Formats: sequence, structure tokens, C-alpha cells
Amino acid sequence: MIRNYYKEIIRYDFLNKFNYKKINQIPKIKKIILNFNCKSFDIKKLAITILTLELISTKKSVATKSKKASINLKIRKGHPVGCKVVLKNKKMEFFLFKLLNKIFPELKNFKGLKVQKHNSINSFSFSLKDLINFNELNSNFYLFANLPTLNITVVYNSCTTKELNYFVNVLKFPLIKKS
Repeated sequence: MIRNYYKEIIRYDFLNKFNYKKINQIPKIKKIILNFNCKSFDIKKLAITILTLELISTKKSVATKSKKASINLKIRKGHPVGCKVVLKNKKMEFFLFKLLNKIFPELKNFKGLKVQKHNSINSFSFSLKDLINFNELNSNFYLFANLPTLNITVVYNSCTTKELNYFVNVLKFPLIKKS
């Protein structure tokens, strides 16, 4: 699927576009991080977000704990505030294939992704609010109706922003172009 596309097409595109001395210099995706951030500590909401991540990614999720206390959000230091999953290798490839070929095309009124963070040249992040298109969540829709936004971070081993932009375009991520 994605691995074959990478080996057969993307690597040769990079070799033709950029000058590499070694084949190991060609950028590739290291990992994909999926996470939910809960604004308030609610054990029911936290349990549902953990279940959602496990159903979407087929991997056990980890609860994230707050590093600092926040009086405004009524969160104590060390209490759970969200959950995350780090996908690598085959699970990452499967999730990326499902995201690009099933989820994005089926989203209604979808014009593209707005990249949230671009603070490092090795990753970019975006959010998904509509999680209804995941087949894993359809059977118990009433549980997953009021989920927070899913933050997705794709981490590469690229060296320059030009390489990262080219990689994103070759994989055909539906990004909104800035004007």
C-alpha cells in the first residue's frame, strides 16, 4: 500500500528532484501521533477518548497527565488531561492509507486541512473534528457524538522545509493553500 508507493514512486521522485549522495538521506515518515486534549477532568469523557483512540488506531492508548496545575481549568498537577497514541511501522502505514483514501474523501463540506503547527521542519499537525467516517465508531455512534477534536501530528526525518512540502504534496495531503 503506502510502503510500495513510497519505494516505487516517492523515492525516485526525491532522487530526481533533490541531489542525494546516499539513499538513506531520502525523507520518510517516522511516526504519527494521535491525541485528544480534554479541557476539563471528566472521567467519562477521558474513558471515551481513550476507547476512541484504541478503536481508530488498533493500539493501546496512554493517558497524558498535566505537568502544571491550572486554577482556571480546575486541573491539578499529575491528573489526566488527555490521551495519545504513537503509531509506527505497519500500524502507521495502515492509518495513513485509511486517512488519505477513505476518511478525507468522505468528509462532507471538506475543503482541506489547515496546518496548525509548523514550528519544526520535521513535523506538521492538523486537527479532525468529524470522526464519524471511521467505521470503527459507527456501531456505537451515541458514545462518540461529542468527542473533542483529534490532533494528528506526522513526524518526518526530512532536513528542509522544501523537502517536507514536497513530501506532503507527493502523498497528496489535502492542505489549504495560504494566499
